[in-house]
Amino acid sequence: MGSIHHQLTMFWLIILYMLVLHTHNKGGLFVEGIGCNWGTRAMHPLPPDITVRLMKDNGFGKVKLFEAEPWVMQALGRSGLEVMLGIPNEFLAPLAASVQAAENWVMQNVSNYISKHGVDIRYVAVGNEPFLKPYKGMFQMTTFPAMQNIQAALIKAGLSRQVKVTVPLNADVYESSTGLPSNGDFRADIHDLMMSIVRFLQESGYPLTINIYPFLSLNADPNFPKEYAFFTPGTSSPIVDGAFTYTNVFDANYDTLIAALEKNGFGSVEVIVGEIGWPTDGDKDATVENARRFNQGLLDRVSKNKGTPRRSTPPDIYIFGLIDEDAKSIQPGNFERHWGIFYYDGTVKYDLLMPDGQILVPAKGVRYLERQWCILSPTASITDPAITDSVNYACQYSDCTSLGYGSTCNMLDVRSNVSYAFNQYFQSQNQQKGSCGFSNLSVITKTDPSEGTCRFEVMIDTGKHDLTTYISSDAGLFNQGAVWRTLATIVFGLLLWSR
Repeated sequence: MGSIHHQLTMFWLIILYMLVLHTHNKGGLFVEGIGCNWGTRAMHPLPPDITVRLMKDNGFGKVKLFEAEPWVMQALGRSGLEVMLGIPNEFLAPLAASVQAAENWVMQNVSNYISKHGVDIRYVAVGNEPFLKPYKGMFQMTTFPAMQNIQAALIKAGLSRQVKVTVPLNADVYESSTGLPSNGDFRADIHDLMMSIVRFLQESGYPLTINIYPFLSLNADPNFPKEYAFFTPGTSSPIVDGAFTYTNVFDANYDTLIAALEKNGFGSVEVIVGEIGWPTDGDKDATVENARRFNQGLLDRVSKNKGTPRRSTPPDIYIFGLIDEDAKSIQPGNFERHWGIFYYDGTVKYDLLMPDGQILVPAKGVRYLERQWCILSPTASITDPAITDSVNYACQYSDCTSLGYGSTCNMLDVRSNVSYAFNQYFQSQNQQKGSCGFSNLSVITKTDPSEGTCRFEVMIDTGKHDLTTYISSDAGLFNQGAVWRTLATIVFGLLLWSR
């Protein structure tokens, strides 16, 4: 009898184990070391609860935010996602000048969301690339004091063990006089400041966060070897640096930082890659094919737990970004609005095999405006003198970056080009009556005018997204904690019964 009971017990344990795997594959299993950046500079942002579910469904266990927006923070409550919470650069001066200001910020944006909403905040990122050369030293006097004051505020709030302080820096804070990683050191104009910051991080047990963009290296230099931007073994132009050989720019860039840390006595400081990715539009090299190749290579490294020649332990990595942001500044280039691995609405741009073995899945429960588009009227003449001003107006108040050279809509003829601009404005205005006017040059159509790689969008209806088509992240059986508690109860009961 006991043998039969034992066999039945083992049978049910196997079934339960399979249930756990199934549940985890539905978004409960997070990939160690992989996070994403969640930017919100969008005219029609994907609703935050849907965005949180999108991250979980695709195995992201960590998320980096650029500021504490209430609608985002509340959605992250009890989600199981670890949060790196950013502080915008414009806040650095008041935080540096006053410990009280830092205490108020921590109380409002850290303590409040941890205690009241259950947000798992692990890091406070003080500033965002504050030492960029174009800033001309604007934040050099305030970044480090702000970090110190935030640390003091976290200690006072009793959160210093749970929440660490870091600073996300651009890779331009270090350089190599010879181009070899082994000669890496921090920029001369901020060397002393970097020593103070890195010493503070090491003594506190905090990580340094660095943003590395191989795409920007390629984009900035017409002579840059394109293959060197990707994780392609056997590249035709490897860099040999003593005992180390570098076949891609990420390894060389990252190890230049490691060499700089080692040279100055801080070789044990943890490093996080806060931003890394590849855009899909707005430039001739910003293509879906290149983005897939780069990000898949990056994820494959995570799957293999692969580090760099100088540091075998791989860093935590936050992919930039999760979703396209059509209201982001395009000062660096039109590609700035197209870094997402998902489109603005959470639909998949390209297949990626995640380290947990699953392919990217789209957002669930997204609601759209009516399926209609604003286009140039078939009766309108392309020589009409009002067209130029109408297109300029439309693009001034919407996103026309996909029309640029080398972009996904660059192949459109003149009529379709005008139609694209008209529709972008029409959608940005929520298809409101009168927003498809344009001096009687335009009409509304129910036929999708998309052509080839050029998508004529219909925007998200931000007021009416559907919350009922997916399970809430903090309710029901498919809450991860609830799953384990339920299984533990069943297994314990089966073991008692088998006796």
